[in-house]
Amino acid sequence: MENLIPHLWFDTQAKEASAFYTSIFPNSKITHSSVLHNTPSGDCDIVSFELAEQPFMAISAGPLFKFNPSISFFVNFDPSTNKNALEDLDTLWQKLSEGGKPLMPIGKYPFSELYGWIQDKYGVSWQLILTNPEGEPRPFIVPSLMFTEAVSGKAEEASNFYMSVFKNSQRGTLAHYGGMKPDKEGTVMFTDFKLENQWLAAMDSAHKHGFNFNEAISLIVPCDTQEEIDYFWEKLSVVPEAEQCGWLKDVYGLSWQITSTLMNEMIQNGTPEQIDRVTKAFLAMKKFNIAKLKEAYEEK
Repeated sequence: MENLIPHLWFDTQAKEASAFYTSIFPNSKITHSSVLHNTPSGDCDIVSFELAEQPFMAISAGPLFKFNPSISFFVNFDPSTNKNALEDLDTLWQKLSEGGKPLMPIGKYPFSELYGWIQDKYGVSWQLILTNPEGEPRPFIVPSLMFTEAVSGKAEEASNFYMSVFKNSQRGTLAHYGGMKPDKEGTVMFTDFKLENQWLAAMDSAHKHGFNFNEAISLIVPCDTQEEIDYFWEKLSVVPEAEQCGWLKDVYGLSWQITSTLMNEMIQNGTPEQIDRVTKAFLAMKKFNIAKLKEAYEEK
């Protein structure tokens, strides 16, 4: 299985935002861009891109969902491997701050000499941190899940569940609150864990945030076989009304897309007619059926 891929849902700005992000992050590039026609949202731009080798996907599909900080992205600046870590962090902070708003001002905190949490001009949240990890290094970018409101206190349970679903998994750091109200003692201050080749972070927050996970940011699970699609669908999906076009919601409200790597190749390499047929076929599906997608692609 390939890496999990964070998916960003924009109103109309997928191409613009992807170009912006790839211009300010190191070792970044747009890898594919195309248009899906005749969807319920009209014509939709879809863009695949990499930021510091972390794959992302973005879509422009209308104002249905708004970004919030329940899912953010850690950006790890490690001075032990980058002598310019401090300057690079400050430069990226300034670029992400243009038109954005700080959620935690950049500065010194008990857990880092330099840290800041910023929501950029598109609404996507980034946690920039000066770090010096001991033991196994972490990637430059790590998606982070904040368990709030109805699922506050569930971060450890959820991460254990995800590690049970994905075959090749491991726990990294696990730190609990020690009684910092309103967070209950024993809930998760910070943890990170690896699913296949993808590191994720998680934390609990008992503060009243007024938001939780939604479809604005989802996690794509690229599957090579129908058996893989069936497996992840059965393990993760608990909200029948959220099942559409490969999307599902798990018991914690997190959105996933269980996709076919073959379908992605069809959309990237097909003729306009083939892409339109595949699009029409998958729009009618809840869980993807690879055989039917292939049939639509190969139709004469």
